[in-house]
Amino acid sequence: MSPKEISLALDSLWVMMGAVLVIGMQAGFALLEAGSTRMKNSGHVAGKQILSFSIASLAFWAFGFAITFGTGNSFIGTEGWFLKEGDGTFDALSWANVPLALKFLFQLGFAGVSLAIAWGGFAERAKLAVYFTFGTIFTVLIYPVIGHWVWGGGWLGEMGMQDFAGSTVVHLQGAVAALIATILLGPRIGKFNKDKTPNVIPGHNQVYTVIGGFILWVGWFGFNAGSTMAVGDGFFGYVALTTNLAAAAGAVAAIVTSKIMIGKADIPAMVNGVLAALVAITAACAFVEPWAAVVIGAVAGAVTFWTSVYFERKGIDDPIYAFSVHGIAGAIGTISTGFFASPRLVEITGVGEAGLVYGGGFHQLIVQVVGVLGAAVYVAAVSFIVLFLLKKTIGLRVTAEQEISGLDISEHGSYGYPEQLDPVFINPSTKSVVQQ
Repeated sequence: MSPKEISLALDSLWVMMGAVLVIGMQAGFALLEAGSTRMKNSGHVAGKQILSFSIASLAFWAFGFAITFGTGNSFIGTEGWFLKEGDGTFDALSWANVPLALKFLFQLGFAGVSLAIAWGGFAERAKLAVYFTFGTIFTVLIYPVIGHWVWGGGWLGEMGMQDFAGSTVVHLQGAVAALIATILLGPRIGKFNKDKTPNVIPGHNQVYTVIGGFILWVGWFGFNAGSTMAVGDGFFGYVALTTNLAAAAGAVAAIVTSKIMIGKADIPAMVNGVLAALVAITAACAFVEPWAAVVIGAVAGAVTFWTSVYFERKGIDDPIYAFSVHGIAGAIGTISTGFFASPRLVEITGVGEAGLVYGGGFHQLIVQVVGVLGAAVYVAAVSFIVLFLLKKTIGLRVTAEQEISGLDISEHGSYGYPEQLDPVFINPSTKSVVQQ
């Protein structure tokens, strides 16, 4: 094999591995979200991850990938439907030396993660039909538009916005959609008292939450380091380093913050601190030095815990704290490069300018803020319009009786934990009903 052929083979293997890691994050979300919600909804919450990724796969293949990376204008791609390749169709990805099929699979993983985050705001009370409708629209008309703005040759990319692996493109988008859904759906039954004070609705399995969080941590190496889409210069190793340092700092900062604020070292808070730090470093992982990665991760981990408490006290019932973990942290991470982007790393990546700390001035900081605000406004507006129309037509929420009995039984006909929640079963030999 020639050196060029060896390079292509290695890069292709690396991107495939990255795609598997990112797609595998769906298993992490399934465990994290199921563990963070109640037993009567566990099968539904876990199962919707398969539904979510299936919807995303079909919609992104048909339209989303073309709108994100297809040749078009500063706002959307207009070529490449159904992954049809032609001269110049996907020039936005021409920098990656791998086949188009691998580029698609890798980017599909990102779209799937963003949709999985959005579902957090729907948890334990949304109709199954809403997942089909909103999931398709999100993957076609919401996620790809911001993706094109930043990564597909759009106006934010032309400004030099630094979002290496998607703090804004992936995480902020999903989080804003989750917030709009949370507001329009309203809180779960029993979440708030008449005086507006919140009640704790604990998840049914902290072990699942921790395991899910760790799966996501590992998957994030595909998310961030895989975004180099090449192995030749070894830069993926540096990206993995900053990613890991940030996650560790987020865990420590979050559990310390919870101890200070509520007097207990809360385990779910620590897991969310890890995730918030990973979300934050996703934009910055290729642009900042290791010390800055630690700072970014620690700030994201601490702030996320505080905001999760704050929003809950303001009457917002976000069951898995999607907006705090992915939205607030996504904004922190994206804006952080405006402060901490290192001149040497900016030169390596060729994106944007050095941050304020290095004397780069306010330009990059302004670009980052504009990117965050532009994305948030677009996603919020379109999500609100779509979900409001669904609310007025088919409805967003299950009935009170269905919510109380649990979505496992009301939407799917069986519980995720039948022995614990349904003590009646049929004896297969006598066909009689037996009470356990």
